Amino acid sequence: MDARFTPEQDEIRRTLRELLHKRCGPVELRAALDTPAGHDPALWTALADQLGLPGLALPEAYGGVGCSVTELALACEETGRALAPSPLLATAVLTAPLILALGADAQRADLLPRIASGTLTAALAVPGPALTTALALTGHDPHGTWAGGGRAGGVQARRTDDGWRLYGEAGQILDGHSAGLLLVAAHTGGFARSRVLLFLVQADAAGLTRVRQTALDATRPQARVQLRDVQAELLGCEGDDVLAPLARLGDTAAVCLAAEAVGAADRVLERTVEYVGQREQFGRPVGSFQAVKHRLADAYVQVQAARSAAYYAAWAGVAAEGEQAGGLALAQALGALRGAAAEGIQLHGGIGFTWEHDTHLYFKRAAGDELLFGPVHRLRAWAADAAHLFEEAGR
Repeated sequence: MDARFTPEQDEIRRTLRELLHKRCGPVELRAALDTPAGHDPALWTALADQLGLPGLALPEAYGGVGCSVTELALACEETGRALAPSPLLATAVLTAPLILALGADAQRADLLPRIASGTLTAALAVPGPALTTALALTGHDPHGTWAGGGRAGGVQARRTDDGWRLYGEAGQILDGHSAGLLLVAAHTGGFARSRVLLFLVQADAAGLTRVRQTALDATRPQARVQLRDVQAELLGCEGDDVLAPLARLGDTAAVCLAAEAVGAADRVLERTVEYVGQREQFGRPVGSFQAVKHRLADAYVQVQAARSAAYYAAWAGVAAEGEQAGGLALAQALGALRGAAAEGIQLHGGIGFTWEHDTHLYFKRAAGDELLFGPVHRLRAWAADAAHLFEEAGR
């Protein structure tokens, strides 16, 4: 294993960091959060036109760059540093891989080039509380009951003379209010032949209602989607197994989320170190006190360990499957981000608790990601169960 980054990978990181430094500072970030979309469309266009970010991991045949999950994770690390609100996670990480894996030739030829160019954004509509189960991050449901349907909630699909119709609702959909395309997981077939299928729903479909929800982490806009007799297009074929591709997607998504969390943790720790070096107490910088040094050193070790875990998971995702490296890396990274953000709030003193300061945004990112993709102890428990760790230890 060669742990060094290639010149191309270093260039992706450098260019993206420079662009976000210019276009996504604290003022621009807060302004974007107050818009109806929850992100800056001009920044998204720049990320697509200058860096090809939406199509970074898509094949060149569909207008993508043709890179691997490693490059996508490095890009996510930089967007995490800036807490950049964008449709990158919803579009490029959660939705595009499913269209690539399951879509018919015509569907891929129509949708993926537009996604790669940044002109089409997409969102995966899975009921928020069930997202980790659907992605097999905290458990696995071989029957797909997490999709709900009917009286169980979620979304139900029915075949009619003119195609498929969807009914129901789902909440906590990342960028679901602004996406041009929804990829909806729906339950169909009743109890005897129940199964989960994925459907394409256009943003302007009749009967579709989308409302932005108030979320703990404003940098990850979420929406509630209601479908009342909405016409939908089946992704791929009716006989396709969607649960296995969703489970494979979970490991890739976990790698990208872990890289995001590492970037955010590294940045909030940098800001805290800078602040304690400037703030004086008793005639000397606060950062010169041994107790403060110890706390920051512990946070630094956690961040570096999380970075190593995220990089290894990105490499393992390319080299092998089934190691559960993504879930473990995500657990490590979320813990490091929560710890670094908590230290940042405390060591910033009085201003660390104020709404005007940016430190609380990093803490909310950690807490919000745990609500959506965790919590940490369940991520670790499922990875241990999947690896039969406790079974082997008990022999």
